[in-house]
Amino acid sequence: MNRGDVILVRFPHPSGVRGKKRPAVVVQSDAYAGAVSTVVVAEVTTNLALVADPACMFIDINTPDGKATGLIHDSVLSCLLLATVDADKIAQKLGSLSPAMKQKLNDCLKAGLGIP
Repeated sequence: MNRGDVILVRFPHPSGVRGKKRPAVVVQSDAYAGAVSTVVVAEVTTNLALVADPACMFIDINTPDGKATGLIHDSVLSCLLLATVDADKIAQKLGSLSPAMKQKLNDCLKAGLGIP
């Protein structure tokens, strides 16, 4: 898995109970791909109310960049909900973020984590 890949994975619920299978985006550095057995991911949700938050990014599936993600609904990538998942639990790769979207991902991560 590479940074910016859109994947399908059982995303853990914050309460600790078993989560549901949903899209997520790999946010972990490519330098760690294959070096560790886990992957750090950010949640993708169809809750469009989050779109105004600076730690979130709207994905419009009607644009070329949006189509490349492999998502089937307009969605929001939320850098407010990050999780570490076992790499062998990733069901499939759906698509990937464009270079411009990866830059926006960086901005969202900075906002969500309070990094200047």
